[in-house]
Amino acid sequence: MEPLQLLESAVEGDRRALARLLRIVEDRGPGSAEVLAEAWKKASTPHLVGITGAPGSGKSTLTNALITAWRAVDRRVAVVAVDPSSPFTGGALLGDRIRMQDHVADRDVFVRSMSSRGRLGGLAEATAGLVTLFEAARFDPVVVETVGVGQSEVDVVYHTDTVVVVVTPGWGDGIQADKAGILEVGDVFVINKADRAGVAESRRSLEAMLQMASPDGWTPPVIETVATAGTGIEELADALDRHRRHLVVGQRWRERRRLRSRAYIEWAVGAEIASRLDQPDLDGAVEAVTARRVDPWTAAAEFLDH
Repeated sequence: MEPLQLLESAVEGDRRALARLLRIVEDRGPGSAEVLAEAWKKASTPHLVGITGAPGSGKSTLTNALITAWRAVDRRVAVVAVDPSSPFTGGALLGDRIRMQDHVADRDVFVRSMSSRGRLGGLAEATAGLVTLFEAARFDPVVVETVGVGQSEVDVVYHTDTVVVVVTPGWGDGIQADKAGILEVGDVFVINKADRAGVAESRRSLEAMLQMASPDGWTPPVIETVATAGTGIEELADALDRHRRHLVVGQRWRERRRLRSRAYIEWAVGAEIASRLDQPDLDGAVEAVTARRVDPWTAAAEFLDH
Protein backbone atom coordinates (compact mmCIF):
# COMPACT_ATOMS: atom_id res chain seq x y z
CA MET A 1 0.00 0.00 0.00
CA GLU A 2 1.34 3.46 -0.92
CA PRO A 3 2.06 5.96 1.88
CA LEU A 4 -0.88 8.23 1.01
CA GLN A 5 -3.18 5.20 1.03
CA LEU A 6 -1.79 4.26 4.41
CA LEU A 7 -2.67 7.74 5.64
CA GLU A 8 -6.27 7.38 4.51
CA SER A 9 -6.49 4.06 6.36
CA ALA A 10 -4.86 5.54 9.47
CA VAL A 11 -7.38 8.39 9.54
CA GLU A 12 -10.13 5.77 9.45
CA GLY A 13 -8.67 4.05 12.50
CA ASP A 14 -6.35 1.41 11.02
CA ARG A 15 -3.63 0.99 13.65
CA ARG A 16 -1.37 -1.10 11.43
CA ALA A 17 -1.42 1.57 8.75
CA LEU A 18 -0.61 4.21 11.37
CA ALA A 19 2.28 2.15 12.73
CA ARG A 20 3.75 1.79 9.24
CA LEU A 21 3.41 5.52 8.61
CA LEU A 22 5.12 6.38 11.88
CA ARG A 23 8.09 4.25 10.85
CA ILE A 24 8.24 5.82 7.38
CA VAL A 25 8.23 9.34 8.82
CA GLU A 26 10.70 8.54 11.60
CA ASP A 27 13.14 7.10 9.04
CA ARG A 28 12.46 9.84 6.44
CA GLY A 29 11.53 7.07 4.04
CA PRO A 30 10.12 7.39 0.50
CA GLY A 31 6.87 9.32 0.50
CA SER A 32 7.33 10.78 3.99
CA ALA A 33 7.24 14.39 2.80
CA GLU A 34 4.02 13.84 0.84
CA VAL A 35 2.42 12.05 3.77
CA LEU A 36 3.25 14.85 6.20
CA ALA A 37 1.96 17.49 3.79
CA GLU A 38 -1.37 15.70 3.52
CA ALA A 39 -1.51 14.86 7.24
CA TRP A 40 -1.01 18.54 8.11
CA LYS A 41 -4.12 19.38 6.07
CA LYS A 42 -6.16 16.63 7.72
CA ALA A 43 -4.96 17.28 11.27
CA SER A 44 -7.45 18.05 14.00
CA THR A 45 -6.64 20.36 16.94
CA PRO A 46 -6.14 18.08 19.95
CA HIS A 47 -4.69 19.19 23.25
CA LEU A 48 -0.93 18.73 22.93
CA VAL A 49 0.54 17.99 26.37
CA GLY A 50 4.28 17.97 27.05
CA ILE A 51 5.69 16.09 30.02
CA THR A 52 9.26 16.87 30.95
CA GLY A 53 11.59 16.75 33.94
CA ALA A 54 14.77 15.28 35.30
CA PRO A 55 15.73 11.61 34.85
CA GLY A 56 14.11 9.42 37.49
CA SER A 57 11.26 11.82 38.28
CA GLY A 58 8.68 9.27 37.12
CA LYS A 59 7.51 10.88 33.87
CA SER A 60 6.53 7.63 32.18
CA THR A 61 4.70 6.29 35.22
CA LEU A 62 2.88 9.62 35.49
CA THR A 63 1.96 9.46 31.79
CA ASN A 64 0.67 5.93 32.28
CA ALA A 65 -1.56 7.09 35.14
CA LEU A 66 -2.85 10.03 33.09
CA ILE A 67 -3.76 7.69 30.24
CA THR A 68 -5.88 5.70 32.69
CA ALA A 69 -7.67 8.86 33.82
CA TRP A 70 -8.33 10.02 30.26
CA ARG A 71 -9.56 6.63 29.12
CA ALA A 72 -12.03 6.62 32.02
CA VAL A 73 -13.77 9.52 30.25
CA ASP A 74 -13.42 7.90 26.81
CA ARG A 75 -10.64 10.04 25.36
CA ARG A 76 -8.35 8.56 22.69
CA VAL A 77 -4.75 9.08 23.75
CA ALA A 78 -1.52 9.04 21.76
CA VAL A 79 1.96 9.31 23.27
CA VAL A 80 5.29 10.15 21.66
CA ALA A 81 7.86 9.04 24.23
CA VAL A 82 11.47 9.98 23.53
CA ASP A 83 14.24 7.91 25.09
CA PRO A 84 17.93 8.83 25.26
CA SER A 85 20.09 7.22 22.60
CA SER A 86 23.45 5.54 22.79
CA PRO A 87 26.25 7.86 21.65
CA PHE A 88 27.86 4.85 19.95
CA THR A 89 25.01 3.00 18.21
CA GLY A 90 22.24 5.61 18.16
CA GLY A 91 19.89 2.99 19.61
CA ALA A 92 17.78 3.22 22.75
CA LEU A 93 16.25 0.88 25.30
CA LEU A 94 12.80 2.43 24.77
CA GLY A 95 11.93 1.80 28.39
CA ASP A 96 9.07 4.32 28.30
CA ARG A 97 6.95 1.85 26.35
CA ILE A 98 7.64 -0.84 28.95
CA ARG A 99 6.24 1.40 31.68
CA MET A 100 3.00 1.90 29.74
CA GLN A 101 2.17 -1.77 29.21
CA ASP A 102 -1.12 -1.34 31.12
CA HIS A 103 -2.66 0.00 27.89
CA VAL A 104 -1.07 -2.28 25.30
CA ALA A 105 -4.39 -3.98 24.45
CA ASP A 106 -6.41 -0.75 24.29
CA ARG A 107 -7.11 0.19 20.67
CA ASP A 108 -7.77 3.80 21.70
CA VAL A 109 -4.26 4.24 23.10
CA PHE A 110 -1.20 4.43 20.88
CA VAL A 111 2.26 4.73 22.45
CA ARG A 112 5.21 5.34 20.17
CA SER A 113 8.67 5.22 21.73
CA MET A 114 11.58 6.59 19.77
CA SER A 115 15.25 7.30 20.20
CA SER A 116 16.45 10.88 20.45
CA ARG A 117 19.26 9.83 18.07
CA GLY A 118 21.65 12.24 19.72
CA ARG A 119 19.49 15.33 19.28
CA LEU A 120 19.70 17.86 22.10
CA GLY A 121 16.65 19.64 23.49
CA GLY A 122 14.95 16.61 25.05
CA LEU A 123 13.18 15.44 21.88
CA ALA A 124 13.98 13.78 18.55
CA GLU A 125 14.10 15.17 15.02
CA ALA A 126 11.03 13.20 13.95
CA THR A 127 8.84 14.28 16.89
CA ALA A 128 7.05 16.95 14.84
CA GLY A 129 6.11 14.46 12.14
CA LEU A 130 4.81 11.86 14.58
CA VAL A 131 2.70 14.42 16.42
CA THR A 132 1.22 15.53 13.09
CA LEU A 133 0.26 11.96 12.19
CA PHE A 134 -1.45 11.47 15.55
CA GLU A 135 -3.37 14.70 15.02
CA ALA A 136 -4.54 13.47 11.63
CA ALA A 137 -5.59 10.15 13.19
CA ARG A 138 -7.87 12.07 15.60
CA PHE A 139 -6.21 11.31 18.92
CA ASP A 140 -6.91 13.81 21.70
CA PRO A 141 -4.89 14.44 23.79
CA VAL A 142 -1.48 13.83 22.24
CA VAL A 143 1.30 13.58 24.83
CA VAL A 144 4.95 14.33 24.12
CA GLU A 145 7.22 12.92 26.82
CA THR A 146 10.83 14.08 26.72
CA VAL A 147 14.00 12.32 27.71
CA GLY A 148 15.32 13.18 31.17
CA VAL A 149 16.29 16.83 30.80
CA GLY A 150 18.23 19.55 32.58
CA GLN A 151 17.97 23.33 32.60
CA SER A 152 18.22 24.13 28.91
CA GLU A 153 16.42 21.29 27.08
CA VAL A 154 13.13 23.06 26.47
CA ASP A 155 12.18 22.08 22.90
CA VAL A 156 8.97 20.57 24.26
CA VAL A 157 7.43 24.05 24.52
CA TYR A 158 7.50 24.30 20.70
CA HIS A 159 5.60 21.05 20.25
CA THR A 160 2.83 21.42 22.82
CA ASP A 161 0.10 23.64 24.22
CA THR A 162 0.59 22.75 27.88
CA VAL A 163 3.92 21.79 29.45
CA VAL A 164 4.03 19.71 32.64
CA VAL A 165 7.32 19.88 34.55
CA VAL A 166 7.86 16.91 36.87
CA VAL A 167 10.15 17.14 39.90
CA THR A 168 10.65 15.01 42.99
CA PRO A 169 10.81 15.88 46.72
CA GLY A 170 14.05 17.54 47.73
CA TRP A 171 14.68 18.73 44.17
CA GLY A 172 16.77 21.87 44.14
CA ASP A 173 16.73 24.89 46.40
CA GLY A 174 15.31 28.36 45.83
CA ILE A 175 18.36 29.57 43.92
CA GLN A 176 18.33 26.57 41.59
CA ALA A 177 14.62 27.05 40.99
CA ASP A 178 15.21 30.66 39.96
CA LYS A 179 18.01 29.65 37.59
CA ALA A 180 16.48 26.58 35.98
CA GLY A 181 15.51 27.48 32.43
CA ILE A 182 13.15 24.55 32.16
CA LEU A 183 10.94 26.02 34.87
CA GLU A 184 10.27 29.06 32.69
CA VAL A 185 8.32 26.95 30.20
CA GLY A 186 6.18 25.05 32.72
CA ASP A 187 2.39 25.56 32.78
CA VAL A 188 1.74 22.90 35.42
CA PHE A 189 4.23 21.60 37.98
CA VAL A 190 4.10 18.16 39.52
CA ILE A 191 5.94 16.99 42.61
CA ASN A 192 5.85 13.27 41.95
CA LYS A 193 6.76 10.60 44.52
CA ALA A 194 5.09 12.86 47.07
CA ASP A 195 5.09 10.06 49.65
CA ARG A 196 8.77 10.84 50.26
CA ALA A 197 10.33 13.41 52.58
CA GLY A 198 11.01 16.92 51.29
CA VAL A 199 7.66 17.67 49.63
CA ALA A 200 6.95 20.81 51.65
CA GLU A 201 10.36 22.33 50.88
CA SER A 202 10.00 21.61 47.16
CA ARG A 203 6.52 23.13 47.09
CA ARG A 204 7.69 26.29 48.85
CA SER A 205 10.60 26.74 46.42
CA LEU A 206 8.38 26.28 43.38
CA GLU A 207 5.51 28.45 44.57
CA ALA A 208 7.86 31.28 45.58
CA MET A 209 9.37 31.30 42.12
CA LEU A 210 6.06 30.97 40.29
CA GLN A 211 4.43 33.88 42.12
CA MET A 212 7.00 36.22 40.61
CA ALA A 213 5.98 35.63 37.01
CA SER A 214 2.55 35.03 35.50
CA PRO A 215 2.57 37.31 32.42
CA ASP A 216 -0.57 35.90 30.80
CA GLY A 217 -2.70 35.68 33.92
CA TRP A 218 -2.06 32.00 34.52
CA THR A 219 -0.24 31.02 37.70
CA PRO A 220 1.04 27.47 37.24
CA PRO A 221 -0.40 25.15 39.89
CA VAL A 222 1.84 22.84 41.90
CA ILE A 223 0.32 19.37 42.25
CA GLU A 224 1.54 16.54 44.43
CA THR A 225 1.24 13.04 42.98
CA VAL A 226 2.21 9.47 43.67
CA ALA A 227 1.90 8.13 40.16
CA THR A 228 2.41 4.49 41.13
CA ALA A 229 -0.68 4.69 43.35
CA GLY A 230 -2.72 7.04 41.16
CA THR A 231 -2.72 9.71 43.85
CA GLY A 232 -3.26 13.25 42.57
CA ILE A 233 -3.81 12.17 38.96
CA GLU A 234 -7.40 13.42 38.71
CA GLU A 235 -6.27 16.80 40.07
CA LEU A 236 -3.52 16.88 37.44
CA ALA A 237 -5.91 15.99 34.60
CA ASP A 238 -8.24 18.77 35.78
CA ALA A 239 -5.35 21.27 35.81
CA LEU A 240 -4.49 20.34 32.22
CA ASP A 241 -8.09 20.91 31.13
CA ARG A 242 -8.18 24.25 32.94
CA HIS A 243 -5.02 25.39 31.19
CA ARG A 244 -6.44 24.43 27.82
CA ARG A 245 -9.56 26.50 28.55
CA HIS A 246 -7.35 29.37 29.69
CA LEU A 247 -5.49 29.32 26.36
CA VAL A 248 -8.71 29.31 24.33
CA VAL A 249 -10.49 32.02 26.31
CA GLY A 250 -7.43 34.27 26.44
CA GLN A 251 -6.62 33.86 22.73
CA ARG A 252 -3.26 32.31 23.64
CA TRP A 253 -4.13 29.09 21.81
CA ARG A 254 -3.44 30.61 18.40
CA GLU A 255 -0.27 32.22 19.72
CA ARG A 256 1.02 28.83 20.86
CA ARG A 257 0.16 27.31 17.50
CA ARG A 258 2.00 30.09 15.67
CA LEU A 259 5.06 29.43 17.83
CA ARG A 260 4.82 25.77 16.95
CA SER A 261 4.43 26.47 13.22
CA ARG A 262 7.52 28.68 13.18
CA ALA A 263 9.55 26.06 15.02
CA TYR A 264 8.39 23.33 12.64
CA ILE A 265 9.51 25.38 9.64
CA GLU A 266 12.92 25.98 11.22
CA TRP A 267 13.34 22.29 12.03
CA ALA A 268 12.25 21.30 8.52
CA VAL A 269 14.89 23.63 7.07
CA GLY A 270 17.50 22.11 9.37
CA ALA A 271 16.49 18.59 8.37
CA GLU A 272 16.70 19.47 4.69
CA ILE A 273 20.20 20.90 5.15
CA ALA A 274 21.24 17.82 7.13
CA SER A 275 20.01 15.55 4.33
CA ARG A 276 22.15 17.44 1.82
CA LEU A 277 25.21 16.87 3.97
CA ASP A 278 25.00 13.19 3.11
CA GLN A 279 25.56 13.90 -0.58
CA PRO A 280 28.89 12.99 -2.23
CA ASP A 281 29.53 16.65 -3.07
CA LEU A 282 30.26 17.23 0.59
CA ASP A 283 33.42 15.12 0.32
CA GLY A 284 34.95 17.60 -2.09
CA ALA A 285 34.18 20.48 0.24
CA VAL A 286 35.72 18.58 3.15
CA GLU A 287 38.92 17.97 1.20
CA ALA A 288 39.14 21.66 0.18
CA VAL A 289 38.71 22.84 3.77
CA THR A 290 41.20 20.28 5.09
CA ALA A 291 43.78 21.46 2.54
CA ARG A 292 42.95 25.06 3.54
CA ARG A 293 42.12 26.01 -0.03
CA VAL A 294 38.87 27.42 1.36
CA ASP A 295 37.49 28.22 4.80
CA PRO A 296 34.53 26.28 6.33
CA TRP A 297 32.16 29.27 6.17
CA THR A 298 32.72 29.92 2.48
CA ALA A 299 32.48 26.20 1.77
CA ALA A 300 29.16 26.05 3.61
CA ALA A 301 27.75 28.99 1.66
CA GLU A 302 28.89 27.52 -1.66
CA PHE A 303 27.51 24.10 -0.75
CA LEU A 304 24.05 25.53 0.04
CA ASP A 305 24.05 27.54 -3.19
CA HIS A 306 24.29 24.37 -5.28
